[in-house]
Amino acid sequence: MQESLFEQDSSTSKSTAQPVKYRDLHELFEQSKSCTKCRLASTRINFVFGEGNPEAHIVVIGEAPGSEEDAQGRPFVGRSGKLLDKILEAIGFSREDVFICNIIKCRPPENRNPLTDEIECCMPWLKLQLQLIKPKILLLLGRVAANTVLDNKQSMGNLRGRIIQWSGYDVVVTYHPAALLRNPNWKRHCWEDVKLLRSHYDKVC
Repeated sequence: MQESLFEQDSSTSKSTAQPVKYRDLHELFEQSKSCTKCRLASTRINFVFGEGNPEAHIVVIGEAPGSEEDAQGRPFVGRSGKLLDKILEAIGFSREDVFICNIIKCRPPENRNPLTDEIECCMPWLKLQLQLIKPKILLLLGRVAANTVLDNKQSMGNLRGRIIQWSGYDVVVTYHPAALLRNPNWKRHCWEDVKLLRSHYDKVC
């Protein structure tokens, strides 16, 4: 089984991750942007680190960069990114209010799903991002991101529609915007999920 993003302290269920080695996200980006730990380094145009508020209460995590993201070096800037912007705006947030990133920082060829070894190489960067940002809430977009971060194989139906307490974070799972573009009938479920996120945010932040 793939390792969890963080080891758990069974007595507290809080993250027991090691102290952060980097002062801020900029320093982490400078260290990570030339990463060559997996095969994706040889096919990428840009290392897509992530962007947004470095002190955000919400971190939005997707699966991997697509072609537009790879070209621009920014997360969620294609069609799915425009939809994500609208989803955030609908609950009163902008991209500048949250931090947006992916579990994988380089585009897999032909937008295939990340492979297990690629995930294992890249997850430490996400782990360090979360340690530096210290968010209260994670919004996981899509089954791959949710199964990877939560280290399970549950279906979207089992994961979405509730607040999941995990590793010291409150987690909301919903559909990836790309999936919503292919299946517009899922937008109603996504709307329910992000309204839940907004309501929970108003209680804890």
